Amino acid sequence: MSTVRTTRPGAAHRLAALVEDALGGPLPVRLRAWDGSETGPADGPAVVVRSRRALRRLLWQPGELGLAQAYVTGELDVDGDLADGLRRMWAATRERLLHPPRLSLADRARAAGTAVRLGAVGPRPATPASQARLRGGLHTKSRDRAAISHHYDLSNDFYRLLLDETMAYSCGVWTDGSTDADAADAQRAKLELICRKLGLTAGSRLLDIGCGWGSLTLYAAEQHKAQVTAVTLAEEQAAHVREQVRERGLEDRVEVVCQDYRDITGGGYDAVSTIEMGEHVGDAEYPAFAAALHRRVRPEGRVLVQQMSRGRNAPGGGAFIEAYIAPDMHMRPLGETVQLLEDAGLEVRHVESLREHYVRTVAAWEHTLEDRWDEFVALVGEETARVWRLYLVGGALAFEQRRMGVDQILSVRPTAEGVSGMPATPGEWYEGLERP
Repeated sequence: MSTVRTTRPGAAHRLAALVEDALGGPLPVRLRAWDGSETGPADGPAVVVRSRRALRRLLWQPGELGLAQAYVTGELDVDGDLADGLRRMWAATRERLLHPPRLSLADRARAAGTAVRLGAVGPRPATPASQARLRGGLHTKSRDRAAISHHYDLSNDFYRLLLDETMAYSCGVWTDGSTDADAADAQRAKLELICRKLGLTAGSRLLDIGCGWGSLTLYAAEQHKAQVTAVTLAEEQAAHVREQVRERGLEDRVEVVCQDYRDITGGGYDAVSTIEMGEHVGDAEYPAFAAALHRRVRPEGRVLVQQMSRGRNAPGGGAFIEAYIAPDMHMRPLGETVQLLEDAGLEVRHVESLREHYVRTVAAWEHTLEDRWDEFVALVGEETARVWRLYLVGGALAFEQRRMGVDQILSVRPTAEGVSGMPATPGEWYEGLERP
């Protein structure tokens, strides 16, 4: 691997020496500083430190969060393929060429000295406006509402621009072998698969917890003639679903409720769905959530949970995701979620990994973001657009590299006698799925 050479040392060389010492190995990407100095591998992307303020952020907030703050504000950038840069960093870590920074007192003193020489010392930079600011006890109803609002109430116009016409903001199911299949078809295939797994027929009562912009609610009501109660905490989502219900003439089949899942009353539903909502519940609260799923469904009724997971030794979301995308989100290994559902009295009958499908789903969203970048910036501002670029690129890599997964977990509430009412084999779920 060739390296960039310059005639005299500059800020990039001082920074590279400091970072390589902390990481315990050579940088896998090029480094370019505000003074024009450059060092590192000549091929591939370059990390560009555009101002001393980026260094000041890292002095005040070392690690992933400080780097994210510098990136979303534009003080730090990547010249070239962002995904390639992140992939190189993860590969170097995985191959044990680099290790997470372990800063001793001497390391911190040396970093401070370098910062002084580079003119980077100063007051703490303001927290970016796009970073979440939550108050109150963890997973109280008011804090959960604020956490959901931070992400999902960004604006319906934003999500209309990002998503396809189904407005499904969850992993699709790509039923063909082509890499250029339509994202909307993948979402419709996912919705059809869920309805089949839940055994929905005309008049079936479905409780859709965390309904999003109503993709499953509307599909189940229109295509399977189900009676749906749709629940969301996000005001923008509830408004969108109600509008769609009116436009499609589904008032007699769909009820939209804007409330916390803990406030849902009633029961006897034939089916309960919760699509990528369980990540927001919280670790300590999940047993009560699972018990609520069991309580709301009738005996022989089915529950489908589509939920993201983390690897056994993987961190899951990380500081950036928790601060900018999904505050208070909690992911656990798949097996632990299955155990919690069974502890609540549900019988898990079928588990299906959709991890590779999420790589393609997120890639489709990221492609839309880049293709319509100017429209996104005009709508939400460059800082928020950069948050989403980092989120989508990093998210696709997390699924690609098995640091995160996503699974459909189908369970049933057996009768007191142990009757499930489930088919012996699930093969019919997939027949003709590519043409729902």
